[in-house]
Amino acid sequence: MSSENRDQAVFGWVTSDNMAWLTDLYELTMADSMFRQNRNDQASYDLFVRSLPACRAFLVAAGLPQALAYLRDMRFDEAGLDYLSRVRCLTPRFLDYLSEFRFSGDVWALPEGEVYFPPAPLLRVTGPRIEVQLIESFLLNTFNAQSMWASKAARMVLAAQGRGVIDMSLRRDHGMDAAMKVARASYLAGAVGTSNVLAGQVFGIPTYGTMAHAYVMSFDSEIAAFRAFAEDCPTDVVLLIDTYDTLRGADHAVQVAQEMAARGQQLVGVRIDSGDLVALSRAVRAKLDAAGLDKVRILLSGDLDEYRIRELLIQGTQVNSFGIGTNLGTSPDDPSLGAVYKLVEDSAGPRAKLSTGKATLPGRKQVWRFHGPDGTMLKDRIALADEPAPPDAQPLLVQVLRGGEIVGDMPTLAEARERCARRLGQLPPALRQIQGYGTYPVELSAGLEKLRAQAYANAAKA
Repeated sequence: MSSENRDQAVFGWVTSDNMAWLTDLYELTMADSMFRQNRNDQASYDLFVRSLPACRAFLVAAGLPQALAYLRDMRFDEAGLDYLSRVRCLTPRFLDYLSEFRFSGDVWALPEGEVYFPPAPLLRVTGPRIEVQLIESFLLNTFNAQSMWASKAARMVLAAQGRGVIDMSLRRDHGMDAAMKVARASYLAGAVGTSNVLAGQVFGIPTYGTMAHAYVMSFDSEIAAFRAFAEDCPTDVVLLIDTYDTLRGADHAVQVAQEMAARGQQLVGVRIDSGDLVALSRAVRAKLDAAGLDKVRILLSGDLDEYRIRELLIQGTQVNSFGIGTNLGTSPDDPSLGAVYKLVEDSAGPRAKLSTGKATLPGRKQVWRFHGPDGTMLKDRIALADEPAPPDAQPLLVQVLRGGEIVGDMPTLAEARERCARRLGQLPPALRQIQGYGTYPVELSAGLEKLRAQAYANAAKA
């Protein structure tokens, strides 16, 4: 095996050179047919989620910077062109077209970190038909996953009621790419940091860590393990106290904390990963406070999610932060948002799909949000892009790409994080509930309702 192939086998296969080929085959065969049929007129597509999952009151937009970089930089490299010419009967003229491909379209999008409600579009793409068709698979891959993770993390942040939420999902995530994107999406949604060192380096996210049970068991006694760790890592000591007996572990943590204080150091926290978290956290908090260690924080982990966090806090659990693994990285109650990318307009006019349960809204659109006097979200209205702006409403879709070039500065993670926090604070109180939440109104404008009726009538005759 060559060193290049060995590196790919270990570290992954998608690079800036070949990312344009991360697409479904039918995107290429359809595009080839459109090319042969000379059907490359201007077309517009919407990327949207059809409806809210049963276990979500809202969604959070994530993934826009990756999508913009892809659209700006995508190129069909020689290696991929050679491969495709050998395994599929695409026309040489179309392969020549791909060899010179540059995306030249316009994109309007929800800013990253925005809270949104289906069926409002996250993205509106307009450009030559072949171009806007070829990008479908990558865009869906990007927004489906990252918005799913950000939406899940936002619920955990709300459930924690101001206590820290830490992404500790790396070992349970579905691959390297997922681990990086989970860390980023969860920080965007309000998590205080991640255990993922590479994500910390790449994205500037604060990193957190404690120790494993194996570390404690590697010493002759628990207190010997605690002392060694405190001596070797004195600036950020969080002790895992449930390897043998949690309350005895707390006593050992108190003893080590006092020894650290004598050296001018401070124990940061203790972590409990098993058992009756309510009773144990209360007892551990009492031991720490009795020893004058009121600044020592308690971190809880162990198959937590927003439902369990809510339950623990209702029961009076003493906790400063939560470490979340599997249930953040895999989002088992809603592992896929099911976002779709559909043609809504071309040179022949508005387009609509009539499939049962999958009908679409025609035309290029804007989404308007209405707020109450206190800033609370009241409702969203999906309208046609050329309809007059309703009074006292905020447009949600902003232009982010013009002629294939990014408009303004690339959105930053810090901006997205701040926006998400602000929007979560503007949610109606009922929608901030983890269970038993209400429904947010999303209405269609009169112009869109009229166009939908006309487009459906026309489509029924096709």
